[in-house]
Parts: sequence; structure tokens; C-alpha cells
Amino acid sequence: MQPSIITALARQCEKQPDAPALTGENDSLTYQDLSYAIDQISALLRSFPAKTLGLALDNSPLWAVLDLAGLASGKIVIPLPFFFSAEQIVHSITDAGIGCILTDQPALYQTILADSGITATYTHIISGHEITEIRLGNLPAKPLPPGTVKVTYTSGTTGHPKGVCLSADALYQVATSLLAATGGKPSDKHVSVLPLSTLLENLAGVYVPLLAGAGCHLFSLATVGLSGSSGLDVQKMLGALIKYRATTTILTPQLLHATVAAIEAGHPKPAQLRFCAIGGASVSERLLLRAEKLGIPVFEGYGLSECASVVSLNTETCRRIGSVGKPLPHTRLKFDPDGEILVAGATLLGYTDCLPVPEFWPTGDIGHLDDEGFLHLTGRKKNIFITSFGRNVSPEWVERELTLHPAIAQAAVFGEARPWNVAVIVPRGNASPAAIDQAIADANLVLPDYAQVKCWLPAKVPFLPQNGQLTANGRLKREAIWAQYQTDIKQLYS
Repeated sequence: MQPSIITALARQCEKQPDAPALTGENDSLTYQDLSYAIDQISALLRSFPAKTLGLALDNSPLWAVLDLAGLASGKIVIPLPFFFSAEQIVHSITDAGIGCILTDQPALYQTILADSGITATYTHIISGHEITEIRLGNLPAKPLPPGTVKVTYTSGTTGHPKGVCLSADALYQVATSLLAATGGKPSDKHVSVLPLSTLLENLAGVYVPLLAGAGCHLFSLATVGLSGSSGLDVQKMLGALIKYRATTTILTPQLLHATVAAIEAGHPKPAQLRFCAIGGASVSERLLLRAEKLGIPVFEGYGLSECASVVSLNTETCRRIGSVGKPLPHTRLKFDPDGEILVAGATLLGYTDCLPVPEFWPTGDIGHLDDEGFLHLTGRKKNIFITSFGRNVSPEWVERELTLHPAIAQAAVFGEARPWNVAVIVPRGNASPAAIDQAIADANLVLPDYAQVKCWLPAKVPFLPQNGQLTANGRLKREAIWAQYQTDIKQLYS
């Protein structure tokens, strides 16, 4: 039998049946309990007529059990994030031909489905847990690429999320590479602070610890301080990492920034933490150095859904700040003449449209390998603009420097064919215009003249997935931001 997450986990359950596997607010499972739960629920899922299974639950041990049982039962598992808009959720359901949804928030889905004209029946299942099975009645089955076991939706740069179809082999390859790279061991305690509906946390926050024989602490997002798509109570998050003695966790750059600021202000740091992976978007080298100075063991990585999450990662034994680490063992890289990174190994089977995909996936990211094999990112291929003086500027680079300052929460930089650059700024808290002026001046000190920001204007609202100006993993949707602010930006130049 070809190795997979399920077969490898079965061996781990036999090896250490009494060790803790999953822990939540109200329940915990040993590896023996987990094996039994997967067997029982996969048998239940096999009785469902639908081949495609949507998961719409808050973080919990049950989320992990349902996900693993879905894989074990031969279903195609499709996580549905709560940070998606109703329109994006409906698109995901119809795009993948989802026949059944398991959720702990049936009222929300009842409204969404009724408003979209999708018929459904609702049945409470799984004794002792508030889980509802929603069978969708009037949707046609959708052919997906052969071998698909999981569809993960990525917002990308368009309004409709794109369904990335992944194989069992791709998930297993990335998980085993990450297990080796992070030095996973049975004594580890992973605390999830990102939604399990994101592929990175699903894979690196559940599959990897379980393959290591470690314990996964899966609490509701409110318990670890997250609310909505961008709300954060950093004291709650740090409190959870400290209380449950986390040795590993995964943070986005925004969560790392909040963590560093809180610890610099005197909050205790998680003393047991040995590996804090940073992913989801690019992160400033200066922020990583601030974290290192505080003794926070941060390791930046790089990946994308189309490559089954992680492509490269810094590690405890092989680390270079300013890079995104060395490519994981299962990956092969090439570079287009323009510097675009092309990745082979554990890539997608295709999108839900079943169109063929190349062996080397074009990432859209510009980068290079240094002499020692560390991968460095320069920016997004389509985002790089050229000033009227002929200078190439990667806006992500400038935005990273701007958002390091306490006065600036978000920034979008523009300057195509212009003599200087402008920024649309989302202030942090009640930061005054004078504070933002100073923050921009400070950032300009570390930028060359052609990359500096000369003028700025305040954003009308924050950049969020709900208003179409931010992807689910925190990348700016520049076309949408430009569409809203282009008149004001042009006025600045005039």
C-alpha cells in the first residue's frame, strides 16, 4: 500500500496508544481513542451518498477527526473557512459540487443556502457533539481531477476563490518533509492559533505533529484570541501558548508583529517554544531580527496551496534570516529568465476545472537561490512596477517596512510610471496623521530613494477579505484597492 497520512498515522496509533493526541476545551483523545474515532466516523461517512464532504467547523479535536475520517473513508474533503463571504462560500460549494457539509453552525449555513436557492436537509449527527449534516439536494456532481482527496480554496487575486485539488501523495510528501525539517518529536506540544481550514495549519498543525507522535492542542479560535478575519487579542494568544506549554506553533507576519510588540512591552514569552514557523505572506527581516533579539525561535518559510502548502523553510540547523530557507527534500525548483520561481514535486493535480497543469508550477513569485542554496523572495511577478525613472520596485518590500511601525496597520504602495511612490495607509488604532508621517519618514530612511514613499492617503476602511481587498492568507488584492483609490491617488500626483 502506498504510504499516506492515514497509513502512517495508523502505525503511530499502534506504537503509542496511550499517548495524548488531540486536546480541546471539552475533550481529549489518546492515540488509541483517535484510531477508534477515525474508524467509527469513517464508517459513518461511507454511508453518505455524497462523494464530496465540506467541513465548516471551528477549531477543535473533532475538526481533525472528521478531516482524517473523511480521508480514511475515501471522501474528498473540502474545508470551508468562516472568513469567506457568503458569496465565496456558495461559489466553493457549487464549484466543487459539494454534496454534504458537516458544520457546528447550521443557522449560518441555513441562511446562506436559503438565500442562494440551494435546497438542503439538516440532520444532527455524532452523539455528544453539536454537529449537523447538511445534505445538498439540487447540485449536480462535479468531476474533479482523478486522485483528488482534498480541495483547498485559495482566494488568489480574483473575487471567486480557486479550488486546488491535491492528492494523498502530495499531502504525505509535504508532511514528512516538514516532520524532518522541524525535528518533530513525541514530546512536542503544538498549539494551533490559525484556522484549521487553512491548508498550512491543517497540514503542519495536525498532520505533522500526529506523525511525530506529539500532542495537538486544538482550541476554538476565540480561546486563542482570534475573532473574524483580522481581530486579535494578543494577550489571549500568548496566554494560550504559555498555559499549554507550546513547543511549536505557526504565525502569520501580522500575528508575529503583535507578539513581538507585546513581549517588548513586557508580556511574558512562551518559554517552551522551540519552533515558531512564520508563513502566509512575506515578513520583514527587521521584524525577524527583533523576534530573535527577544529569544523567540522564528523560522520563516514559503509555500502556496498549489504546492500543497510548504515549499521551503528555515530550520534549527539551517537558517538564514532574510531568506525563506532551503527547499524541502521533495521539491525541485527552476527559474524563468525573469526570475519567476517554478516548483515541481507535490504540486496540485489541477483546479476544479480539471484543466491540465504543468510539471513545474509557475508560482508568480520572483526569487533566487543564493550560493548556499537558500531561497530568497523578491516580490510578486505581476506586482512589480517600474517608475518613470526606470527603476523596478517590489511594493511588498516597501509595505513590509511601513507596517513595521506601530502607527501603520496596513499599507498598499503604488508608483507605476510615476516619479515617486504613494501609499494607501490603514492606521493602527488611533494613530494620528502626524504619527503616520513620522512612520513613513522612518521607513524611508532604510529604503533607496526610488522606493521611498513621498505622499500617502488614509484608507476609507481596512483591507479585508470581506470587502475583496485582501486574500484569505493576508495578501493585498491590489487591483481592488487601486479601483477604489485610483481617483484619489491621481489627485495626489496632480
